[in-house]
Amino acid sequence: MSRDTMIIGLDDTDHPTAGCTTDCFDDLLNRLIESNYGFRVISRRLVRLWPFAPRRTRGNGALSAVIELESDTHQIFRDECKSWFEELLESSKPLDLTSTPSSPVLIISNSDAPLNWYKDTVRGFVELESRLEEIEKLGIVMFSGDRKWGAIGASAAIAWSPEINSTWELVAWRDNENIGTERTITPQAVREMEESHPRTFVNRDPTKGKGLIAPRTPCPVLYGIRGDSQKSVEEAHHWLQSRGDVEESSRFAVHVTNQLSDDHVIGSCSGTVLSYPQHTKGAHSNLSVSVNGRATKLVAFSEGGPVNRLLRTLHPGDSISWVGLTAPDKSIHLERLSLVNSVPRITTRPLCCGKAMRSSGSRMPIRCSKCGASSDRFWLSQTHNFTPSNSTEDWVEPTPSNRRHLARPLEMGIPGAE
Repeated sequence: MSRDTMIIGLDDTDHPTAGCTTDCFDDLLNRLIESNYGFRVISRRLVRLWPFAPRRTRGNGALSAVIELESDTHQIFRDECKSWFEELLESSKPLDLTSTPSSPVLIISNSDAPLNWYKDTVRGFVELESRLEEIEKLGIVMFSGDRKWGAIGASAAIAWSPEINSTWELVAWRDNENIGTERTITPQAVREMEESHPRTFVNRDPTKGKGLIAPRTPCPVLYGIRGDSQKSVEEAHHWLQSRGDVEESSRFAVHVTNQLSDDHVIGSCSGTVLSYPQHTKGAHSNLSVSVNGRATKLVAFSEGGPVNRLLRTLHPGDSISWVGLTAPDKSIHLERLSLVNSVPRITTRPLCCGKAMRSSGSRMPIRCSKCGASSDRFWLSQTHNFTPSNSTEDWVEPTPSNRRHLARPLEMGIPGAE
């Protein structure tokens, strides 16, 4: 009997304060594996999407999986998925009147989905109706309730294909009885895991002394470990689970992901600063730059740390490069920033005898108050000249705890930098 492959995608199963799409998807995949019909999970994928999506969930991600099955079990496979989904719908109810209701969608396809489904969804807003029309036109099986918002993320997830430099994330889940209680994962455990398993990354924020692998919401996830291979994250997980200062997980699964890919942005841009920075409530800052003759607004939030601080020092005429995400209002929210070439900054009078020389009167030379030496009137200035390159030394980025899942850390290079 020949074997075929299917790809399934799921999104929008959780609420703002509870639930988890990774947990729901794991439940579905385990049910398929245990159904005794020979279904086999080839690959699990975790796909992060456009950070500004109006209905984004906490992690703003969707799931997909490639399933191998016997060629004569396609209908059985669909029936199993339909049965599971109907049970999910029954349990997907708002926690209270103010909660945003979930709108789960499960998609099943036996062929490659259009790549633009992923690219459009990771880089901008997608109209629900237009995506639903495309799904129907291709004859792809879709299960949903009355609300179909999950179709956007689920379709994007089945359209994404891993690349050679894709990253991996191991998700470990909690025992049901522990959900809602404080997680037991000590900072020391996370720090030592990072030291012992250097092929994992974004484990902690050394600038704040805190771990980044555990969520801070009452969801079923215990922690997520990111790394450059399936082996690296599995070894780190088993190492953590061998310790007495880490909560025992009930189960885990490894996903290949688009995290740290920079797929949500289009390379780096360069321009000339047009205005002095303006500061708003909350210590956020913005200024205007000229890009190909057009004025564009750059925004650096206080959480951006080094990016915000560098933007506050800029002057009109400075040449800068940046990587950022276009917001719905067309401003650019900065994720990385580089000062390429600065205009002179007047800093001080010439020095003599260890002190700045001073004016001796209108239109008179400046003099040293200690030795009496004189000089023509002028100010010293300071400039910065950097050669644009792929060097990370010229760039700044937010601290690890304030970066997006999709943002590529400087230590991994700068795709698109000229």
